[in-house]
Amino acid sequence: MGIVEGTNKHGRAVVSGINGVETIVYGVEDLALCVRYFTDFGLPLSSQSAEEAVFELEEGSTVIVRPLDAATVDGQKLVGFGVQQVIWGVPDRKHFDRLVRKLEAVTTVTIDADGTARFLDCDGIASGLRIYNKRTIWGAPDPVNSYGNVNRINTHRKWRLRANPKTIQHVVFAVPNPEASWNWYRDNLDFRLSDIQEGFGIFARAPGTGDHHNLYWLNAHLPFPGLDGQTRFNHTNFGVEDLDECMVGANYMERRGWPKSIWGLGRHRIASSVFLYLPCPAGGDAEYGADSDVLDDSWVPRTWNAQFGTMSFMHNLQPWIFDEAPWVVNYALGSTPAVKPNRHQPQKVVEAGPGDTEGALPNPTHKEAHVGEAG
Repeated sequence: MGIVEGTNKHGRAVVSGINGVETIVYGVEDLALCVRYFTDFGLPLSSQSAEEAVFELEEGSTVIVRPLDAATVDGQKLVGFGVQQVIWGVPDRKHFDRLVRKLEAVTTVTIDADGTARFLDCDGIASGLRIYNKRTIWGAPDPVNSYGNVNRINTHRKWRLRANPKTIQHVVFAVPNPEASWNWYRDNLDFRLSDIQEGFGIFARAPGTGDHHNLYWLNAHLPFPGLDGQTRFNHTNFGVEDLDECMVGANYMERRGWPKSIWGLGRHRIASSVFLYLPCPAGGDAEYGADSDVLDDSWVPRTWNAQFGTMSFMHNLQPWIFDEAPWVVNYALGSTPAVKPNRHQPQKVVEAGPGDTEGALPNPTHKEAHVGEAG
């Protein structure tokens, strides 16, 4: 379990621990091309050399881009281009030391000179822990007008030139066994279950965040392009303010000559989030994301029909999701009390005799059934 650190402004307990993605390291084929892509995408370039480029987001997280052979780690099982390393942030030394002790019981952990704890997770993905002074980002989305509910009068919505992502909200990997991956992160890094997409994958969040998910494990055996049963990077979600910023970013990228989104703009039912996935030369997709659900430890995880959970709308319907999906959502097994026989309740209905129900319910003809009534 995470450590309770007091209460927030709503009076709820704040559980701390991993507070998000501190750094991701991409391994790429063409460094210069990928630097141009991420710059156009809206990531702030901090430094660049012949060996790597570093982008720093407003929340304090970092994106490092290197040639593939300089980004991979000995022993990793991850194959292909894309994110090769994920460094998770923790708020202080206390949490760092506690998690390192847990990890040392299940995997080899080394500590770098800069204090980063490095390890391979259960899928052979190079991972790490680092103390992370994550900054809170305050958004100011435009008020929305609707029928009889006017929140913006004589005022335009924002005019934007391009997207400006400020956060890394989640990373996604295709893995052979999503359930085993989730169990490992639950047991060793205190991750919380968010939702299950039946047959497709599992969403989980770090305990020190309110994000719907910081990790999604996609079933690598699904019959989709790019999936072959091996551990591979899929995409990174970069947080923007609202739907408008997603689309302004997409238009800017198209004008700069980058490939258009295959799915187009949409909204997931799981997490309620707006999405816009763009093909990325660094590997997988780069996603603009906005307006996601925020969770805490009172959330009860759901199990979703895969197609129903994927989207409430999608600009470019895909063949596998063209037909309307059944509205099937249940609470995840084990997240609510199990159904048990009630020993006080008859297992079958029997016909009651005249004396069996005497006194069981108030009789409207009896005086006691009308106690307190006027008259």
